[in-house]
Amino acid sequence: MTATAITEAEAPHNKFDTILVLDFGSQTSHLILRRLRGLNVYAEMLPCTTKLADLPFKPKGIILSGGPSSVYDEGSPHVDSAIFDLGVPILYVAK
Repeated sequence: MTATAITEAEAPHNKFDTILVLDFGSQTSHLILRRLRGLNVYAEMLPCTTKLADLPFKPKGIILSGGPSSVYDEGSPHVDSAIFDLGVPILYVAK
């Protein structure tokens, strides 16, 4: 098996539309992911600090799963602002 075949086998987002869940530390992020998959929607969860340029795919939609930090706190996590230029639906789920 070639390295390319292994990479393709490990990348379901090449075959399926993917919803990206960006995790801000919420206790419910895994539940959101499980519910999406239970609805036969392929979803991947990544940390909220993931840079758009580092994604190997373009998601069909993004869910921002809120965490315990206030957006106003010093050093609070922020999402890469480039995701707002993707032109895909974005849903924010607060805790």
